[in-house]
Amino acid sequence: MPTRRTVANSTPLFWRVLMWLNRGFVAMCGRLEISGALPPELRDQSILLAANHIGVFDAFVLTAACDRAGVAPRFMITGGIMDAPVAGWAMRRSGHLRVDRSKSTVIEAFHHAVDALRAGRVAVLVYPEGRISHDPGLWPERGKSGTARLALAANIPVVPVSQWGAHESAYWGTEVVTGWADFRPVAASWLRSLPRRPTFRVHFGPPVDLADLSDSRPGDAVRARDRIMRAITAGLVPLRPDEPDVPRFHDPTRPTDSRSPWRP
Repeated sequence: MPTRRTVANSTPLFWRVLMWLNRGFVAMCGRLEISGALPPELRDQSILLAANHIGVFDAFVLTAACDRAGVAPRFMITGGIMDAPVAGWAMRRSGHLRVDRSKSTVIEAFHHAVDALRAGRVAVLVYPEGRISHDPGLWPERGKSGTARLALAANIPVVPVSQWGAHESAYWGTEVVTGWADFRPVAASWLRSLPRRPTFRVHFGPPVDLADLSDSRPGDAVRARDRIMRAITAGLVPLRPDEPDVPRFHDPTRPTDSRSPWRP
């Protein structure tokens, strides 16, 4: 079981304050259960925490779990959120990494992330899938190779993080929020979940072995991606033993137009 310790001094004070507030917020919303642990030798170096993406609430749960495990995670966040008036300002103050998906800036963003990982002790939390899973069973989607390429280029460990339960706190909602009408179902479902207090399960797996792979060899990024996604899925199986097919919690707003290649 992970134990809490003071986050690194390199963590921006603003992010430390938000993480402290997040502990109480997650505790109010449900019960957090953590299994596995981060090896002590990895807490003083840069690492990638690769997690499955199951809902709009899971970033809060993952932040609380990492906090308890002794690391202050930085997220890779799209430029649209970073440019938002309030949320963007908070994300920039917290030291999160910007990722622009446009072709003109994605290469620059990738090299910036590699430099940040090489330069200091930072735990970066990424969603290899790139979106909340559309698989009917909420199993991880195929995933993109970006996380794998980042790990190979920066030569840092990848810790698979599997999670289950955060999807019960709020509906998926919609891909793009244009107004209150789009946000209302998410807010209403969150309020309904508070009396139920769902259980949030997070598992930290052993680092994925990528020692035989290289960022300069064709095909290795895909091989690394596959190993990472299989490790995440393997850690997810024991978190949902009574829900092997479809989630018990039904979210009528979540798309189910994809199929997971990793489904056990």
